[in-house]
Amino acid sequence: MTAPTLLTSVPSWDERLLSRVSGDPRVRRLLGWILPLTITLLAGILRLTNLGHPHEIVFDETYYVKDAWSQWNLGYPATWPEDADAAFAAGRTDTFTDIGSFVVHPPLGKAIIGAGMALFGPASSFGWRVGVALAGTAAVLVLFLLARTLTRSLVVASVASTLMAVDGLAISMSRVALLDTPLMLFVLLAFWFALRDRLGHLDRLAETIAVRTLDGGPPVWGPVLWNRPWLVAAGVAAGAATAVKWSGLWVLAAIGIYAVVTDALARRRAGVWQWPADAVRQGAAAFLLLVPPAAAVYLASWAGWLATDGGYGRDAATDSPATGAWAWVPLPLQSLWRYHEGMYASAAGMETPHGYASPAWQWPLLLRPTSMYAHRTDDGDAGCHAAGGCMEVVYSMPNPLVWWASMAAVLFLVWRFAVRRTWRDAFVLTGIAATYVPWLLYPQRTVFQFYTVVILPFALIALALALQALAHPPGADARRRRIGRRAVAVFLVVALLVAAFWYPLVAAISVPWDFWRLHNWMPTWI
Repeated sequence: MTAPTLLTSVPSWDERLLSRVSGDPRVRRLLGWILPLTITLLAGILRLTNLGHPHEIVFDETYYVKDAWSQWNLGYPATWPEDADAAFAAGRTDTFTDIGSFVVHPPLGKAIIGAGMALFGPASSFGWRVGVALAGTAAVLVLFLLARTLTRSLVVASVASTLMAVDGLAISMSRVALLDTPLMLFVLLAFWFALRDRLGHLDRLAETIAVRTLDGGPPVWGPVLWNRPWLVAAGVAAGAATAVKWSGLWVLAAIGIYAVVTDALARRRAGVWQWPADAVRQGAAAFLLLVPPAAAVYLASWAGWLATDGGYGRDAATDSPATGAWAWVPLPLQSLWRYHEGMYASAAGMETPHGYASPAWQWPLLLRPTSMYAHRTDDGDAGCHAAGGCMEVVYSMPNPLVWWASMAAVLFLVWRFAVRRTWRDAFVLTGIAATYVPWLLYPQRTVFQFYTVVILPFALIALALALQALAHPPGADARRRRIGRRAVAVFLVVALLVAAFWYPLVAAISVPWDFWRLHNWMPTWI
């Protein structure tokens, strides 16, 4: 006997929409391949075209580019002479010392940046950005897969991933050698793997409990399922996210809590008498499947620092090793722990005023995006032929229309979840909570609007779900659905036009001064 699935079906409105393109199911299956590849190709073109411009270290690249190259050569970030940025861009890339430099982020993100430099040369600005650009391109594909797995809707997945492919924040953060885009990629992978685990785990759980119920009524205890490879994969991806930035820890915790809660609710629905204690048993197994792989990946990212002697604080435990219960820990690991204590103290106390700082409560309002590069030329200089001169800008500006609509869509999902308890809404809201709420806990810390690039994919899924509800509300008549579809079509067309309007200002394309001024919609912008 086949057990009923614990998952609810998804409205097939997109199937009816696609049937207008072709009634042949084989064509629609082919679209399932063509659409994500086309959207990813578009994302790659927008991120890789003229990626080496400007050929100078911009904004926080000053930390990550040089650290990445010295780490690639020495196994750890090293110090550089003063005014090394201009020399590095000019091709003098070997002036680093062998003295370890104190950095506040783990090594994996810098390893991704360093790999591009090793492939294309450290003097190539394309080389020091290409690793991040490829990560940003891959993130668009993973977003498509995540949204498709979540909704079983090709249309919803295509809308969410296309909006991200052309979004100014996602593009600008893929065109600078910072850590946030690789972080976003690993976070998306972690949630996609966690979703795949949920789908398989709950179905197998329902089937097993149904068989036990047939044998002797509702069981007192449910099964403890260990065969959950997707949960292990989620731990690996969350560990990689943490090895880029520590904010990945919140993602690991959120996925763990989500796995335990969904399992507990499934056992209660299935009639398990001792479902709370039963969920604790399964939760312990989930912890062992999720956390140790994450810890192993994180520790592996420090292999270069551990295998060499010159890293900052590498021998901190040599003169004063731990005693008592921790005396057995190898000295390199003791030194690594002390280094982490310093990293935490530095990161938690980062309150230096900055002109582009934007506390997390401002992020939904989009009050203060970050200008990472700005260069003005006069009429007749460097190919500029515009009265008033020209501007080149790398601006971490999301599509304003899409961003504000996404924030409204998040509130819609909160309302819908409160009313209907839909698990898909809960999953998206978990992703948003894990990537946004922790920043609210540090109101005094210097943070920036561009950190929202990690929130952006989940906000776009929320928007796609809201547009789906607008285009095909349950129980609506044909006239209401027609009006909804037209409204969605108009919104998407305008969103694409706004994305095109902003693209020059996120990709350092020279534009007339007056055109640049047209983007000053708010006093705090630009």
